[in-house]
Amino acid sequence: MTSALVMAAARAPHIDFAGLSPLIALAGGGVLVLLVGIFLGRSARNVTPVIALIAIAASIGLSVWQFGESKSIISGALAIDDLTLTLNFILGATGIAAVLMSWRSHAANTAGHAEYYALLLLSLLGMLTLVAAQNLITLFVAFELLSIPLYVLCAAEFRREGSLESGLKYLIIGSVGSATLLYGLALIYGATGSTDFAGIDRALANAEIREDMLLLTGVALTLVGLAFKASVAPFHQWTPDVYQGAPTPITAFMAVATKVAAFGVLLRLFDGALPIISPQWGPMLAALAAITIIVGNVGALTQTSLKRVLAYSGVAQAGYLLSGVVVGTQLGAKATVFYLVVYMAMNVAAFSVVIARERASIWRDEVSSLAGIGKTQPLLAWPLTIALLGLAGIPATAGFIGKFYLINALVDGGYAWLAIVLVIGSMISLGYYLKVIAAMWIGEPEAAAATASAPAVAAPGAPPIMAGGSQEADELVEGAQPEMLFVAWLATAAVLFFGVIPGPLFELAGKAGASLTGIF
Repeated sequence: MTSALVMAAARAPHIDFAGLSPLIALAGGGVLVLLVGIFLGRSARNVTPVIALIAIAASIGLSVWQFGESKSIISGALAIDDLTLTLNFILGATGIAAVLMSWRSHAANTAGHAEYYALLLLSLLGMLTLVAAQNLITLFVAFELLSIPLYVLCAAEFRREGSLESGLKYLIIGSVGSATLLYGLALIYGATGSTDFAGIDRALANAEIREDMLLLTGVALTLVGLAFKASVAPFHQWTPDVYQGAPTPITAFMAVATKVAAFGVLLRLFDGALPIISPQWGPMLAALAAITIIVGNVGALTQTSLKRVLAYSGVAQAGYLLSGVVVGTQLGAKATVFYLVVYMAMNVAAFSVVIARERASIWRDEVSSLAGIGKTQPLLAWPLTIALLGLAGIPATAGFIGKFYLINALVDGGYAWLAIVLVIGSMISLGYYLKVIAAMWIGEPEAAAATASAPAVAAPGAPPIMAGGSQEADELVEGAQPEMLFVAWLATAAVLFFGVIPGPLFELAGKAGASLTGIF
């Protein structure tokens, strides 16, 4: 008996707790939030978001501590390198913004503050694990860990039909995506005989395996599964409905964090385990990127809901990001990481303004709720204006630098035609971004929906009060929302700073891309 225990201990993998510490901070924070909720009950409502913020900040701080280490942990299942840690900076910033946006959220009140913030932290844990995954099994477990909390969070306002519908749609579509991904991963394992990315790469040195239909089918199914999560067309149909129905802080979190996770694992899998067969998957990814750019931008043109506009915008942005993966070069990886950072800043700024107006106007998330706020609330109008100009790629914003970086990578990688599609998509996007900006600065305040001082009834011709909104009609918020202004202006400052002085971000993205040097 004793010898059996000794043998089991000898076979146990070494765990590098220093490398694992950013993940431990998120897992520990999630557990602590739940315990505080159990012991303090309703009085924990002001404590749990603080604990969540501390846990996310600790994860970011521990990532700074481990930056530059570049090591594999837990028998090679996870890579703690500059790519993983850089993406954790983005995930952490998005998580902090989501907590602040949720501070007075109706969703947190309805679902329970402890449960709400614990699910948020556990979803972040799944995302961080996903971008660090170097093993097919780890990849799938992380994929499920990030997805299941989001299904619940989308339906957090269970007394509102739209939120329940959003959670159900996301659950059904997400389950289809998960099953497709699992089938694809199983086929890749069947063709290569390995679940480790390094083992798959070695197996593909055999020319017969590279031409095996089992492998190519597995790669295609894996791409489809990840495309569902990243809102890549034509697998994006769930995105507008789920984004509109979900509580807006969760919509903002999903819009950024899920893309960071999805594109992080796409970089590591396709440019890490499968680079030798890039001639097979490159054209397929390029076609998906082109379709996604066009479908996203054209789909947004007719939308009147701000959340649906940003949903279709997110689809188009997924196409831009996918173009960085397509080229399969270190420059493409750097451009993708750079654009993920600026995409986070632009979307957080935009959604914070959407939340502020949604809480103060009976028009909720409709473009009409913004009419005239350039005159009445310029502190909200400017962040949204700059964020939308950045998303459109206007010079002097970080969005312009990011798109220029992607175009450079595409031309350098032999995909000049896709660079042209990217430029055309950016031109189309002006049609809906400028419409929103015009409503803010040219629209008359009298035409806007009544604010919190008005009776909670919709004006003639107005959309239903509950359409896409995240609060009951009689719960309109009066006065300033300092947490929203703080998030909006901090993100806007990042958009402007990196648009004028992109050097520090270039350096950070360069280090993240350089951590993949061995695979190119």
